[in-house]
Amino acid sequence: MIIPSRTKKTRKIFRGYYFRLLFCLVCLAIVPPDLYPQSARDFVTPPLQYKPRPLWFWNNVTVTPEGITEQMQNLRDKCGYGGLGILPFGANFKPKYLEDDYFKVYDVALENAKKLGMKLCLYDEYGFPSGSAGAINGDEIPRFKNAFPDATIHRLDKLEETVTYPGEYARALPKGTLMSIVAMDSLTNKRIDLTHKVSEGHITWKVQPGTWKVMIFVCVIDGDPNVDYLDPDAVDKFIGMVHQQFYDQFKEYFGTTIDGIFYDEPTMYRAAGRMWTPRFNEWFEEKYGYSPTIDYPALWYDIGVDTQAARNSLFGFRTELYAKGFMKRIQDWCDTHGGITATGHQDNEDMKNPVSISGDLMKCHQFQDIPGIDRIGGGASRPSEKYYKLISSVAYNWDKQLVMSETYGDMGNLSWKEIYAIAMEQYTKGINYLIPHAAWYDNQKVTFLPELSYRNPLYADGLPDYSTFIGRLNVLLQTKGRHVADVALLYPIASLQGSHYLDGPLGYYAGGVAIPEDNYADLGELFSTDICCDFTWLHPDVLDERCKVAGNTLKLTNKVNYEKYKVIVIPAHQTIRWSNLKKIKQFYDNGGKVIAIGTLHTRSAEFNKDVRATIREIFGIQMDNQRKYILSDSVTIHTNAKGGEAVFLTTPDAAKIRQCIETMIPLRDVKMEKGSKLRYIHKITDTSNIYYFANITLDNIDDTVILRGKIEPELWDPHTGKVSKAEYIHLSEGGEELTKVKIQLPGNHSCFLVAKP
Repeated sequence: MIIPSRTKKTRKIFRGYYFRLLFCLVCLAIVPPDLYPQSARDFVTPPLQYKPRPLWFWNNVTVTPEGITEQMQNLRDKCGYGGLGILPFGANFKPKYLEDDYFKVYDVALENAKKLGMKLCLYDEYGFPSGSAGAINGDEIPRFKNAFPDATIHRLDKLEETVTYPGEYARALPKGTLMSIVAMDSLTNKRIDLTHKVSEGHITWKVQPGTWKVMIFVCVIDGDPNVDYLDPDAVDKFIGMVHQQFYDQFKEYFGTTIDGIFYDEPTMYRAAGRMWTPRFNEWFEEKYGYSPTIDYPALWYDIGVDTQAARNSLFGFRTELYAKGFMKRIQDWCDTHGGITATGHQDNEDMKNPVSISGDLMKCHQFQDIPGIDRIGGGASRPSEKYYKLISSVAYNWDKQLVMSETYGDMGNLSWKEIYAIAMEQYTKGINYLIPHAAWYDNQKVTFLPELSYRNPLYADGLPDYSTFIGRLNVLLQTKGRHVADVALLYPIASLQGSHYLDGPLGYYAGGVAIPEDNYADLGELFSTDICCDFTWLHPDVLDERCKVAGNTLKLTNKVNYEKYKVIVIPAHQTIRWSNLKKIKQFYDNGGKVIAIGTLHTRSAEFNKDVRATIREIFGIQMDNQRKYILSDSVTIHTNAKGGEAVFLTTPDAAKIRQCIETMIPLRDVKMEKGSKLRYIHKITDTSNIYYFANITLDNIDDTVILRGKIEPELWDPHTGKVSKAEYIHLSEGGEELTKVKIQLPGNHSCFLVAKP
């Protein structure tokens, strides 16, 4: 290049630019070519905001300003914790909950948090579950019930009597709010709505020919001290008693030091699993335009062809009231009081049938900023790991960024290998906000091991490294971005609701009813652990409202978390929404791939719809004279002219499912070349492609991962903070660019691959 002559001054300026450029090039040659300097610096040394924030039990002890100050300093400096969730607990806790002295010591915690740069998440109860203000696992004072007895949990009761023709049925109504009176023919299941025949507290009916079961349904106060979770007005009273008092005392901290609310373990298994609310019918009719009274018998009995639709309408609406009445009401309050987040989790998430527990484990979290789950207890009796993906899929379905897990509670003195393995599994399944359970104010009175603080010799030395490790995971996986998955699994809540009934043989605490065709939780775990193919659970609402068919692709059309599915998998269903089935049929007709596993649908979740003809059109399975499917083989394959393919497998066989996936998606987003059991998650942000791989086995893994697309990845080690070049090659297959990356992970170890998007 010819450079024109310059003055002495211009030559000096040019030399300055030259040396600055040379300095930058030298730096790039010395420093690993990380793509995002700030992210890399934060990854190596995570700021406090990314560090874990355990629950801090103020347990059965008198809490003092001196104790608070000392412990908070050490919890930050010796454990590496970035914040806390204060949980008053036990009958001997002092000072008295929600009284002046209590707020004085809480103020000390807030001042210390502010000084130390820590955050506090406001735990909204004394003890747990949230909703009574101290009656359970607290000091047994039912503060909420004492103040608002009529706003506590209500229960649906059924009084029934068999009557025969001829004669007259006459009875005084039992106490409570009348919900429905129905006579049902014991032979034909014909139903007659008698609700309108009530006069001055009595029901009189001239019995028609036949033998009838007359059922009176009333809603009564249960006696449980918790708030009526289904009634937003009642929940507002609880919020006023608890949340609002904190805001009135500490308004200046909201949105700064206090950045969130944590609710804990509400559930609908209370009231013997028959939780109801007096205005149920009124609100139902406002939404749907008809009265539900005629369908009440389906809550207990098979009423014939309308059973599944009736149960879906009633149980589904109860879940909607629950989600909007409690979780959404708290989030709405948070939005207007400092713009803080709401998180928390249900009780007993590890039950396959959620209908009388959380109602719908996805839907109940729809309206809160951070969906959450609890990893508590150990062994096969509490298989929470099977449900992590349901909770992270809530975030993917409804476009949220964070997914919480309260983790390690009541699991005993875990080894460090177990602690790390649990965390790695959670983060590969989409959790990115782990709350350790727990640090204890009085470490001599620990109710639920482990005690994760600097005073415990089992963990004291390892906690700083652990907090840094979690911080590094958070730096990359809490970033706003979208999840990548080629496969969607349909959440079978329509089938679970359609087969559920009240007062089931398992008892209310365990879900009441075992659903015979249910295989969804095991199927999801099979995809994660054996097939090693990431996926998203699609809620039926989301399939209806947020997904569209575009050619042979099913698109989730969120603003941030948009996903593109090449395959939809349907777990065993007896009942499916007609609206869902129509969209799946459209997807198949356009060349999409469908896999059904276990049981094909025979019932619709909507009234007066027959799904069997459409099932036959998709899967090509014939029916006999009784309209039952004729299955001659364990695998049935049906195709169409546009390349659509529908496979029905009678059992969830991992090898057959893997073969289907590999045939249907020859070039998956992520594939292990040697078939190793690596767990993984892939997210894309505005600035980066982030892949997280974890080996939670005890064996070394040496494999090559095949990634769709041409990328230039770096290897980021969350255990050491080291950032280095990855060993990779580019190739093309079937017109698609691929990247093959060498992954070598010892047992109980993980790594990130980070690249430009």
